[in-house]
Amino acid sequence: MRILLVEDDATLGAAVADQLRADGHSVDHVTLLGDADAALAASPFDLVLLDLMLPDGRGIPFLKERRGRGDVTPVIILTALDQVSDRIAGLTAGADDYLVKPFDLAELAARIGSVSRRYSGNPNPLITLGDLDIDLAAKHVTKAGVPVALTSREWAVFEALVQRPNQIITKAQIEEALYSFDDSIGSNTIEVHVSHLRKKLGRNTIETARGLGYRLGQP
Repeated sequence: MRILLVEDDATLGAAVADQLRADGHSVDHVTLLGDADAALAASPFDLVLLDLMLPDGRGIPFLKERRGRGDVTPVIILTALDQVSDRIAGLTAGADDYLVKPFDLAELAARIGSVSRRYSGNPNPLITLGDLDIDLAAKHVTKAGVPVALTSREWAVFEALVQRPNQIITKAQIEEALYSFDDSIGSNTIEVHVSHLRKKLGRNTIETARGLGYRLGQP
């Protein structure tokens, strides 16, 4: 997933961003609502992690304004505001989830996975594809019962395809998932990762739609 983190606490922001990247996500970290607005206008994101108390404004009005403009990007609020009224205000404004600081990074990862699965139309984190058993929540794959080790980059490519079954995913869309890993993505980066995935998961796991992109196949 490509995630926009809006958090002005440098220490917390760095810790969250590092963990998300370790989990295989791409992350853009900004500290101002103005920068968040610019980032969302410049590029599509799969999820926004939004603090409510930013130097240039409050997150609730920002979220309401974005929703009013028709922005349906999933949003998880991360805040120290822990009153029930604060939670109600956040969810009413259009947030998909609300997490109070301090929080455990493992819980954040679980909530991100839950929101992602709801938007992809498959709330079940466990998927079977041929002889592959995929646990999206744990980022774990087994082939015929044997665990398969995927790198963060390989998982990012694979997850992008798994989250959109029966759909062709363009090379540009997959590159978005790898944005934070490579400042400059080589012309054959995606092809290399797809080749590695086919070797590990099965030759037919990923189908090539020539001139269009890739689609999840049947291993």
